[in-house]
Amino acid sequence: MDPKKIFSGPIAFLKSAPDLQFLPDPTVPEIAFAGRSNVGKSSLINALVNRNGLARASNTPGRTQELNFFEVGEPAIFRICDMPGYGYAKAPLKTVQKWRYLINDYLRGRQVLKRTFVLIDSRHGIKDVDREIMKMLDAAAVSYRIVLTKTDKIKASDLAAVEAATLVDVRKHSAAFPQISATSAEKKGGIDDLRDAVLEAVAS
Repeated sequence: MDPKKIFSGPIAFLKSAPDLQFLPDPTVPEIAFAGRSNVGKSSLINALVNRNGLARASNTPGRTQELNFFEVGEPAIFRICDMPGYGYAKAPLKTVQKWRYLINDYLRGRQVLKRTFVLIDSRHGIKDVDREIMKMLDAAAVSYRIVLTKTDKIKASDLAAVEAATLVDVRKHSAAFPQISATSAEKKGGIDDLRDAVLEAVAS
């Protein structure tokens, strides 16, 4: 699969799923993106697919409350699932629990899910709330890869330290991919490598 051809070809929003019953039919491979609120998930997805407003970014943490699916290719080669942000402080407890169940059930039960990309803000590193999701993925035996975001906002020496610490952490998790990706949606840093990682997962 040629990344340039695929990511410059047809890519469209398919549907939002507030509940598992609304999931699209499991006919093609899926890749999911997960991360804390305001980690830069929408911006990274937009950079990945070379579109400005495909995934809607929001300054309000916890704004995305559903699983949003995008189809890549026509006919679809694979789908991208933009998952609700986690770790939001201002959302009502019932809402948080509902989102958590939705995420958990999707991750555990989706046969066509090939890999989850867990986004970590490079300025902060892995937080306890990220480790919870990583443990959930380990328990569900869902393959995942850590992606550092906003690398343009941090000094090169600090980034190297964060990458090293993240790799040490990753090796403690059974379902974690042994490599990490370092990206900047704003400067397009690491986007080509991330595209390769996505297509590698789709083909696995």
